[in-house]
Order: sequence, then structure tokens, then C-alpha cells
Amino acid sequence: MSTVESATPRRHAYTDPSAPQLPEPSYAERVRTLTSLGTLATLSTVSRKQPGYPFGSLMTYAIDERGRPIFLTSNMAMHTQNLQVDPRASLFVGQSGDGDPLGTARATLVGDVLPIPEEDNTEARELYLARHENSRSWVGFKDFGFYRLEPLDIYYVGGFGVMGWVSADDYRTAKVDPLAEAAPRILGHMNADHVPAMILLARVHSNLEASEAAMTSVDRLGFHLRLKTAEGMKGTRINFLREVQSADETRKVLVEMVRAAESKPA
Repeated sequence: MSTVESATPRRHAYTDPSAPQLPEPSYAERVRTLTSLGTLATLSTVSRKQPGYPFGSLMTYAIDERGRPIFLTSNMAMHTQNLQVDPRASLFVGQSGDGDPLGTARATLVGDVLPIPEEDNTEARELYLARHENSRSWVGFKDFGFYRLEPLDIYYVGGFGVMGWVSADDYRTAKVDPLAEAAPRILGHMNADHVPAMILLARVHSNLEASEAAMTSVDRLGFHLRLKTAEGMKGTRINFLREVQSADETRKVLVEMVRAAESKPA
């Protein structure tokens, strides 16, 4: 599958569904980015005490090179005991941030959680401790061991009206967005210091007149804005002039876009 989602129509919150859909990262790419940034999720196992019922647990995790979540868990934990009887599970990963939680991205990875083979333990240990340094205090305890979720299927929700299934193969081969780590800083900077520029870009690129604007997401291909207009709250996507790979490239392209917009007649 292409890194740009083309087969599945998508609609963003408050956006005119008749508006042309601009190229965006695929759902698979978005989920890989989401899981790579997270460290805490909800693991649901099949209850041993109440057969057939899901049992939810708060779990810290790390991600390997194939996007598989890695857990360090004790044999005394109820979720570990559940997994030893039935490895079927799901992991719910949510995007952190302010605002309406139902408007944020989240994903559910469904699959089997099994003990990591002895030959892979060293790599798992390094990956996990790189994300959870405090776990060094108990990683060597005899009752603790590493487990790994092998995704069978994934369901992604990107906000209101943005949702769809992602195959395990597409997830495994997808790349993390290059702006993943820098995105919170970019959003914070734009929303604190450049609201007039975003209002201008919305008018020039989306024909939307707004009194307030906030950048809600950014990726290598473009960004989304939430706008306060006379007709209510609206959303729009604006693509960059070219694909970017870093925060510095993002800044340069945004400056170019604002300057070009300023030169257009009102």
C-alpha cells in the first residue's frame, strides 16, 4: 500500500465533505507514529476468572523495529495469568494532549501476546529500558519476563469521522512520520505565536474566513487547522509546498507559504 491513503475516503471534523481530499499519510503510517510516541496503554486480556470477558490493565510498553509492543510483566499480575491461559488480547493506545479527547487519535491493536523467546530477550530488554529507565530496579526479578504483542489487525480512529482498519502487514511495513518527535513543539509554537499567519493560510488555501485558528496536527505532507468562523467551528487540511523531513524544513516551508499568501490580493 502507498504511504499516502488513496483507497479510503476520509473526512475530518467540521470539514466540508465535498471539498477535495488532499494527500495525507496512510492510516498505517499514522498508527506506527502513534504507537512509537506512546509509552502507556490499556491491555485487555481474556479473563481467566470470568471466561470470555475482557480484563483491562494499564501497561507500559516499548516498540520494536516491526512496530510490535513489548511488555515487561510479572507472573503475579492478573493480566499475565490471563495470557498464560489465552494469549488473545488487544492494546488500546491513545494520543496525549489537550482538548476534546474524542477528537484525538487512538488505535486498537488486536493480536496474540506471547513470551519473547530467550534469544530475543537481550534486544527486548534494551528497547524496553530505553523507554522505561526506572524498570531497571525490577527487570532482573525472577517473576518478571518480557512479552510481545503480534498484531493480527488494527483499528484506527483519527478523530471525528476519521476511522478505518489497518492490516497487520501494512502496519509492519509503514514508517514513523519524520515529524513525530517534533510535532508537539511545532504545534505549541504555531498556536502560541502565529495565529494570524494560520488565519491567513486558511483564507488563501481553503477559502475560509476565521477569527481564531489552531493547528491540531502536522505531518511530513501538511497540517490540519481548527477554525472559528461565523458559521461555527470548521476544520481544514493544508498541504506543504513540498514534503518535509524535519522541524527546520517545516519552518522554512511555512515561512514561504505565509509570504506567498501575504502577496496575494485580499
